[in-house]
Amino acid sequence: MTVNTGVGEEAWSTVQRLVEWLDAKDNATPDKARLLRILKLSEEVGEVAQAAMGADNANPRKGHSHTWEDVQHELCDVMLTSMVALLTLTPDAAKVFQERLDAVAERSLA
Repeated sequence: MTVNTGVGEEAWSTVQRLVEWLDAKDNATPDKARLLRILKLSEEVGEVAQAAMGADNANPRKGHSHTWEDVQHELCDVMLTSMVALLTLTPDAAKVFQERLDAVAERSLA
Protein backbone atom coordinates (compact mmCIF):
# COMPACT_ATOMS: atom_id res chain seq x y z
CA MET A 1 0.00 0.00 0.00
CA THR A 2 1.34 3.41 -0.96
CA VAL A 3 -0.01 6.43 0.87
CA ASN A 4 1.07 10.02 0.48
CA THR A 5 2.30 11.62 3.67
CA GLY A 6 0.46 14.57 5.08
CA VAL A 7 -2.70 16.08 3.73
CA GLY A 8 -2.68 17.73 0.33
CA GLU A 9 -3.00 21.42 -0.38
CA GLU A 10 -6.31 20.84 -2.17
CA ALA A 11 -7.78 19.22 0.94
CA TRP A 12 -6.69 22.13 3.14
CA SER A 13 -8.14 24.57 0.61
CA THR A 14 -11.50 22.80 0.81
CA VAL A 15 -11.33 22.80 4.62
CA GLN A 16 -10.59 26.54 4.52
CA ARG A 17 -13.74 27.07 2.45
CA LEU A 18 -15.72 24.98 4.94
CA VAL A 19 -14.37 27.01 7.88
CA GLU A 20 -15.33 30.23 6.08
CA TRP A 21 -18.81 28.81 5.45
CA LEU A 22 -19.14 27.79 9.12
CA ASP A 23 -17.93 31.21 10.27
CA ALA A 24 -20.55 32.91 8.09
CA LYS A 25 -23.36 30.65 9.37
CA ASP A 26 -22.28 30.50 13.03
CA ASN A 27 -24.02 32.77 15.54
CA ALA A 28 -21.44 31.97 18.23
CA THR A 29 -18.61 34.26 19.19
CA PRO A 30 -15.22 33.24 17.76
CA ASP A 31 -14.16 31.88 21.18
CA LYS A 32 -17.35 29.84 21.53
CA ALA A 33 -17.13 28.59 17.92
CA ARG A 34 -13.55 27.44 18.54
CA LEU A 35 -14.61 25.51 21.64
CA LEU A 36 -17.65 23.96 19.94
CA ARG A 37 -15.58 22.83 16.95
CA ILE A 38 -13.19 21.07 19.31
CA LEU A 39 -16.04 19.47 21.27
CA LYS A 40 -17.64 18.31 18.00
CA LEU A 41 -14.81 15.77 17.81
CA SER A 42 -16.32 13.85 20.74
CA GLU A 43 -19.60 13.54 18.89
CA GLU A 44 -17.89 12.31 15.73
CA VAL A 45 -15.74 9.78 17.61
CA GLY A 46 -18.91 8.44 19.22
CA GLU A 47 -20.37 7.93 15.76
CA VAL A 48 -17.28 5.91 14.78
CA ALA A 49 -17.78 3.70 17.83
CA GLN A 50 -21.47 3.25 17.06
CA ALA A 51 -20.74 2.34 13.44
CA ALA A 52 -17.97 -0.09 14.41
CA MET A 53 -20.22 -1.81 16.93
CA GLY A 54 -22.97 -2.00 14.32
CA ALA A 55 -20.63 -3.38 11.69
CA ASP A 56 -19.39 -6.01 14.13
CA ASN A 57 -22.93 -6.85 15.26
CA ALA A 58 -21.82 -6.02 18.80
CA ASN A 59 -24.99 -4.29 19.98
CA PRO A 60 -27.70 -6.88 20.75
CA ARG A 61 -30.41 -4.21 20.70
CA LYS A 62 -29.51 -2.85 17.26
CA GLY A 63 -27.94 -5.88 15.59
CA HIS A 64 -25.98 -5.53 12.37
CA SER A 65 -26.84 -1.85 11.83
CA HIS A 66 -23.76 -0.58 9.96
CA THR A 67 -21.14 -1.67 7.45
CA TRP A 68 -17.38 -1.26 7.53
CA GLU A 69 -17.85 1.31 4.77
CA ASP A 70 -19.98 3.28 7.26
CA VAL A 71 -17.05 3.10 9.68
CA GLN A 72 -14.73 4.47 6.99
CA HIS A 73 -17.09 7.39 6.39
CA GLU A 74 -17.31 8.13 10.10
CA LEU A 75 -13.52 8.05 10.41
CA CYS A 76 -13.33 10.56 7.57
CA ASP A 77 -15.79 12.75 9.45
CA VAL A 78 -13.47 12.65 12.48
CA MET A 79 -10.51 13.64 10.32
CA LEU A 80 -12.45 16.45 8.67
CA THR A 81 -13.75 17.72 12.00
CA SER A 82 -10.18 17.70 13.34
CA MET A 83 -8.97 19.64 10.34
CA VAL A 84 -11.75 22.23 10.79
CA ALA A 85 -10.93 22.57 14.49
CA LEU A 86 -7.20 22.90 13.81
CA LEU A 87 -7.73 25.49 11.09
CA THR A 88 -10.05 27.38 13.43
CA LEU A 89 -7.20 27.49 15.97
CA THR A 90 -4.44 28.51 13.56
CA PRO A 91 -4.13 29.69 9.98
CA ASP A 92 -0.96 27.56 9.83
CA ALA A 93 -2.93 24.32 10.29
CA ALA A 94 -1.31 22.51 7.36
CA LYS A 95 2.18 23.35 8.65
CA VAL A 96 1.27 22.40 12.23
CA PHE A 97 -0.16 19.08 11.05
CA GLN A 98 2.85 18.27 8.86
CA GLU A 99 5.28 19.10 11.67
CA ARG A 100 3.35 16.88 14.07
CA LEU A 101 3.15 14.06 11.53
CA ASP A 102 6.89 14.30 10.95
CA ALA A 103 7.62 14.29 14.70
CA VAL A 104 5.42 11.26 15.36
CA ALA A 105 6.90 9.41 12.38
CA GLU A 106 10.45 10.21 13.44
CA ARG A 107 9.77 9.05 16.99
CA SER A 108 7.87 5.94 15.96
CA LEU A 109 9.76 4.82 12.85
CA ALA A 110 13.29 5.55 14.02
